[in-house]
Amino acid sequence: MVRKSCGVKMKRLRFLFSVFIAVSLMPFLCMGDEPVIAPLPEGEAVCDDYEMTVDGKPVPVCACRVSLYPLNQTWPGYQRPMDQTEITGFACWEMADDASVHVDIVSKREVESVIIRPQSLGIVPKVEGNRISFDLPKRAYTVVETNDSYHGALHLLPSRKYQPPADKNAEGLHYFGPGVHDLGVLNLKDNESVYLDAGAFVYGSIHGKGISNVRVEGPGVIDASRFERGKGGGCLRFEQCKNVLIDGPVLRDPDVWTVNVFNCSDIVVRNLRIIGLWRYNADGIDVCNSHDVLVENCFLRTFDDSLVLKGLPAWHEDPNYNVTFRGCTVWCDWGRALEVGAETCAPEVWDIVYEDCDVIRTTGIAMDIQHYDEANVHDIRFENIRAEFDAWIPREIIQKEENEQYVPDKNSDYCSKLMCIVMPEWRAPWSSEKHGITRNIVFKDITVYSDRMPPSSFTGYTDEHDVDGVVVQNVRIYGESPRTDNESLNLSVNGYVKNLTISQDQDHR
Repeated sequence: MVRKSCGVKMKRLRFLFSVFIAVSLMPFLCMGDEPVIAPLPEGEAVCDDYEMTVDGKPVPVCACRVSLYPLNQTWPGYQRPMDQTEITGFACWEMADDASVHVDIVSKREVESVIIRPQSLGIVPKVEGNRISFDLPKRAYTVVETNDSYHGALHLLPSRKYQPPADKNAEGLHYFGPGVHDLGVLNLKDNESVYLDAGAFVYGSIHGKGISNVRVEGPGVIDASRFERGKGGGCLRFEQCKNVLIDGPVLRDPDVWTVNVFNCSDIVVRNLRIIGLWRYNADGIDVCNSHDVLVENCFLRTFDDSLVLKGLPAWHEDPNYNVTFRGCTVWCDWGRALEVGAETCAPEVWDIVYEDCDVIRTTGIAMDIQHYDEANVHDIRFENIRAEFDAWIPREIIQKEENEQYVPDKNSDYCSKLMCIVMPEWRAPWSSEKHGITRNIVFKDITVYSDRMPPSSFTGYTDEHDVDGVVVQNVRIYGESPRTDNESLNLSVNGYVKNLTISQDQDHR
């Protein structure tokens, strides 16, 4: 393990150096502090529930379809009924990362109360009648909710400022300008790039297989809604690729998982805005049997797992390692927000980090390791995570009949979980007959925004296939001292969990 650890550190240094070089070479020629707002193309649907301005400039509110209730169905299946969904809005503009802007919103519906998420930003809006206003102190993704309800939430998704390419007809460049484009599936080749300009709405999907040195950039929209379920491969799909940069687009309404990274290396994904997920099994970003991957500063509202590390049977001989998810804002309408698994078909899964993320909603589990297969899963860190839990949370349900209806139970005391490690006896359809082990898992500096401590659970499978070496450090409800025992953490543990440490104010690196 010492040899592997040293190798991982050297690879991480080389990887981070390559990221630094990539960032340094990005064209940041739009340096003004004024926000840049692109008009919507003719025919693109708007959300009529809100009107808004940023620094006095009108910003169009785009429409998107999202899940109304956490009623999901395992693959395969038919198209999800529309009565399980609702139309809501999102607004985009370009702004400097360190700039402050004033946001003014007028709701077409009566406003009794307002909350701005993530709560960690500490934004307290001014409310006058149906007008909501506040200062956004930096470029940050926020969700405006009114009247103590997530229904009809307004998603504010500003991007950094981008500079379009000087030569839009350059060799190897696929440029999409303002307007609507019917793309279908674009299969990239080595050394090609895609630029989606502000105001571009591209209906289709972008794929790469066995290629290297490609880029997908710009603040435009990729929309996969015209594909039947399972026919488009999501919004972005890269398989056995190397040196890929994805920076900036809005990804809307995928037919399956939104971003697919399969058996790849040296991948950087940043500044994505993922919205409008409502179809069954609509994951966010899935990194599978890959290494040297960085996912940062993204917004995801998903209808299934959000930021996911998996091992899939097709590449079961290839490990996952050196993967970091950081600085992301996550709303998970069904499933797990930050997850390793449930598929762990790989010889080894290690050096996986989730850090500095806000989980603003989840109906299932905020931080999760579901170890269903044979991998040696070890050295996983969840650090500086902020998770929000409402007084009432709808219970997620697997749909069993085609016409099944979801009936919300407002009297339910159900609460989604905060932390979970599970190694089940039950075998999933994709699972092998083998079981693995789980080692050296850290949950550190976890802040809960709630009036209660959500439940957590750690369970191993047998004495041989167990969980060993879990550190829970500085887990607290916001404004309170860290919890230091199982009872105060609302944590259940079975007999196959060994060497569990619960502490505060110590460094266990």
